Amino acid sequence: MPLVTPLSPEHDLETKKLAEFFNETLGFCPNSVLTMQRRPAISKAFINLNKAVMANEGRVTSALKRMIAWVSSNATGCRYCQAHAIRAAERYGAEQEQLDNIWEYKTHPAFSDAERAALDFSLAASVIPNAVDAKIKEELYKYWDEGEIVEMLGVISLFGYLNRWNDSMGTTVEEGAIESGEQYLGKHGWEKGKHV
Repeated sequence: MPLVTPLSPEHDLETKKLAEFFNETLGFCPNSVLTMQRRPAISKAFINLNKAVMANEGRVTSALKRMIAWVSSNATGCRYCQAHAIRAAERYGAEQEQLDNIWEYKTHPAFSDAERAALDFSLAASVIPNAVDAKIKEELYKYWDEGEIVEMLGVISLFGYLNRWNDSMGTTVEEGAIESGEQYLGKHGWEKGKHV
């Protein structure tokens, strides 16, 4: 049961209009946004930040950004965000082999060295204490420019906010996200947990 009940999508029409963005990324408006709109300034600012962070300015693809989000959410333990991130990676064209083997990104041949560097960065930046060090930096700079690194950290930071929000709220996970979570993450123990 969520800490705070989500409101109707009709509650704030400006939020509703901005939230159309999520119909593309997830196929539905997330319950997290429907809860945030109890303070519409928060829901609107969050959606605009999400749109800015997920915009593609360099070579960091939409699919890779969502896999970065998954690694970050997995590190923090937020099952709600894990399901959302893997669903969005699927919808944005992540390769089937990557989706099926995201847990093994460090060694699985479906992931390039550049992708591994990005996903290792996500893991290091998401744990407490923070583990970004000279080795992480060296690997990143082999494959990515500074603007792309900023994009990646934007995703990691956005999901840091979402991981705290959704795990603390116990946000109810939506049916479509449950399907993706069970399909790609279930074999490794993913379940809804408190997000019922």
